[in-house]
Amino acid sequence: MKSAVGNLHEYFVFDRRTRLLASNFGKLLPNGASVLDVGCGDGTIDALIMQNRPDVLIRGLDVLVRPTTKIPVDKFDGNTLPFADKSFDVVMFVDVLHHTDNQIKLLSEAKRVARKLILLKDHTMNGILAHSTLRLMDWVGNAHHSVALPYNYWPEQRWREALAQLRIPIKRWDSHLHLYPFPASLVFQRHLHFLAALGAE
Repeated sequence: MKSAVGNLHEYFVFDRRTRLLASNFGKLLPNGASVLDVGCGDGTIDALIMQNRPDVLIRGLDVLVRPTTKIPVDKFDGNTLPFADKSFDVVMFVDVLHHTDNQIKLLSEAKRVARKLILLKDHTMNGILAHSTLRLMDWVGNAHHSVALPYNYWPEQRWREALAQLRIPIKRWDSHLHLYPFPASLVFQRHLHFLAALGAE
């Protein structure tokens, strides 16, 4: 059951966030792309993307499949993507990898399954009180959905090291996403979020 804080988050933050992320992701997807959204939740962002990009087809994957979803969603074990090599043009993660204990494994799996791109939205634990702020955002946005909350945040340098280790090239890195309105942006935006387009070839 949602808490009052969860209801406030949905009213003031969720709609803006989903619209902006759908717009940003939609601009990066190749024409006619087949997309796998790993950790898609109820598929709200995916449905918004497909409204504006009817040429794109998105399929979801999640550890917890919700009773009602806006796209087809399959269940998986959280470690191995249950698809053959190069099954999708694009694999995307939207605020997912910090919920796992093995980011490297899932990034490696994404590289295996994607033909063209990996799109990644996540957090960077940089700056004063970054960890505490991210924990608060995570709890408010996810606790009422029973999502695992290990709070495994990385600083930007660790993300870059992991991608270099996996030989996944960074094509674009954007940390100015404007997900929160002023004055909330002063606390919750800062440099705590990024969206990256990664090569998968």
